[in-house]
Amino acid sequence: MPTTRGSRRDLAALEARRFEAAQLFRRGLSQNAVARKLGVSVTAAHRWFHAWRARGRPGLKGAGRAGRKPRLDRAALARVERALLQGAPAHGFATDLWTLPRVATVIARLTGERFHPGHVWYLLRALNWSVQRPARQSRERNEAAVTAWKSTGWRRVKKTPAAGARGSSSKTKAAFPTSP
Repeated sequence: MPTTRGSRRDLAALEARRFEAAQLFRRGLSQNAVARKLGVSVTAAHRWFHAWRARGRPGLKGAGRAGRKPRLDRAALARVERALLQGAPAHGFATDLWTLPRVATVIARLTGERFHPGHVWYLLRALNWSVQRPARQSRERNEAAVTAWKSTGWRRVKKTPAAGARGSSSKTKAAFPTSP
């Protein structure tokens, strides 16, 4: 079994692997043989063997989930996502821009749980939300005038390779060939 570093651990699969080791020990396989067969270290097989011998199969049972339990369950996260999809103005904000402090405020209103704005990003990632920044444009922007300038005015001011005389970027080379 490949390493689980950097990814979520499948705790049930890990427990099933330990139970499989118990069956192999019961059949009389050595710790080294079990380690090779299951693709684990000899140290892991050694620990499993002694836990199995001391307490039987319950000694190999998993401890449960790893780490602290989340403060928001799936239902609460779903409520938060529905609220975010309504847009920021629906929750009393002046613009339609979601910032981390605004999301933290909405989460506190909906669930009663307070999160630091820096931690809210982890919750948004769990909801598959990504960072998106609005394009900065002037309110007075005239799209028709911009399009017209791009088609006519831009050509006049744009630098092209043929616009100037021949030149060289080297300080040691002469810009124009000299005659003998």
